[in-house]
Amino acid sequence: MELRHLQHFVAVAEDQHFTRAAERLMVSQSGLSASIRALERELRAPLFVRTTRRVTLTEAGRALLGEAERILAQVRSAHEAVAAVQGVLRGTLALGTEQCIAGVHVARLLAAFRGRHPDVEIRLRQAGSGALAEEVAAGRLDLAFAYRTQADSDQLRSVSLTAEPMTVLCHPSHRLASAAAVLAPEDLLGEVFVDFHPDWGPRRTTDAAFAAAGVRRTVALEVNDVHSLLDLVDENLGIAVVPRHFRHKRPSLTALPIKGTSETEYETVALLPPERSTSPAARALVTLLESGGTTAPEEGPRRPDA
Repeated sequence: MELRHLQHFVAVAEDQHFTRAAERLMVSQSGLSASIRALERELRAPLFVRTTRRVTLTEAGRALLGEAERILAQVRSAHEAVAAVQGVLRGTLALGTEQCIAGVHVARLLAAFRGRHPDVEIRLRQAGSGALAEEVAAGRLDLAFAYRTQADSDQLRSVSLTAEPMTVLCHPSHRLASAAAVLAPEDLLGEVFVDFHPDWGPRRTTDAAFAAAGVRRTVALEVNDVHSLLDLVDENLGIAVVPRHFRHKRPSLTALPIKGTSETEYETVALLPPERSTSPAARALVTLLESGGTTAPEEGPRRPDA
């Protein structure tokens, strides 16, 4: 089995199309097809179901995809490790982040990293914390800035960025806006909630807090970006339970403390694979992060490593 066969296989699996994959790899379509056929002959199993419009993975193809991605990631890490020993950091830094992550100014960090390591190609993907953790574990991302869950620690290591309590945001005319006491999940029974997709860190934190309190809630308005959430609350269409630093993004909204979130504190981390699988570029980024100077001003300093 040749590495190029695996590279070709992964490209076709990602694009679900031979022509697009061939263009991206800068090889002929006939050569790409021959490479896939050779791999299928060696494995004695079809890897794709081919139609005139697209290709999809067979069961054997799905089984191979994760292993192929891990192998290619390890090969890339080996090349980068040798380059690092020679004093030059090259290769690719594949980074994932959730939106408006606390404890790090991602754009500022990447700008500083590029200034120090101009030969490293930076790739950035934005997604929910659950998907990002899976991609780091699979070797598709070098590291990710995300919300920590207990399950992540089983297969990934983490560097803590910051931790903060959750806050209720509501319109100034909402009945809760005049509440003098700290709210409890029970106080929010019957409210219309605006929240993120269940894969997002803030949603996971809020769901955990309400479950621990035995309070059932229904998310009526589900969004996938912070500004849409704030717009809906700003129009008094619902309330939101979010990390405290979100209140700085829309000062016109009323922010109220909520009990029951200390056990499920919103902690953001840099998720990394085991030390032996961490790429030199990821190590360099973490070193730069730990040196300070790339924390968002309103979010305060990072906590010590977890």
